[in-house]
Amino acid sequence: MTEDIIIQISNKIKEKRKAKGITIQELADKADVSKGLISQIENNRTVPSLLVLINIIRALNLDMNEFFNEIDQHSQQAKVIIKQKSSYQEFEKEPAKGFQYKRVLTKNVKNFPVDIVILELKKGARRSQIVKTDAYEYKYIIKGSVEYLIDNEKYILEEGDSLFFDGRLGHKPANIGEDTAQILVVYFFLDSDK
Repeated sequence: MTEDIIIQISNKIKEKRKAKGITIQELADKADVSKGLISQIENNRTVPSLLVLINIIRALNLDMNEFFNEIDQHSQQAKVIIKQKSSYQEFEKEPAKGFQYKRVLTKNVKNFPVDIVILELKKGARRSQIVKTDAYEYKYIIKGSVEYLIDNEKYILEEGDSLFFDGRLGHKPANIGEDTAQILVVYFFLDSDK
């Protein structure tokens, strides 16, 4: 099963930008958008409009046809999908120390992308800043103790606890336990035009 097209586009933008040695700020300036928007797009926190996407591709001096030809647009409609642990893909969502993301599966469900990942927070790991995601987020604590700050409210979660919230609320997790915490995360992405 291939990743959802939106996730592939985000990853490709980040990959091409890094390969060309262009900073997020330089790309934002060339595409006439904010640095924050480029960061959100690259980290799968928002979906770019078509105009913004075209401006980014042009700012990277990429051929439009070549960019989209490399995107796998054939989604399999399998009734059962099995993913082996060895096939989970490690990726960087943000430069937060002690945060390790592994993508389990991305699937389009009723035209909405759903992204399932495993997040490991090393002992003492905490995000330095509040983030927002254009998605509803479900978190299940597989192991460890995690504190979530969501919309200025603190929630303490232990192994077996779960949490569901609107990711557009400012949020950040912190590992408050003595060992690595492991969290199953499911992102239900929103339609950015609504």
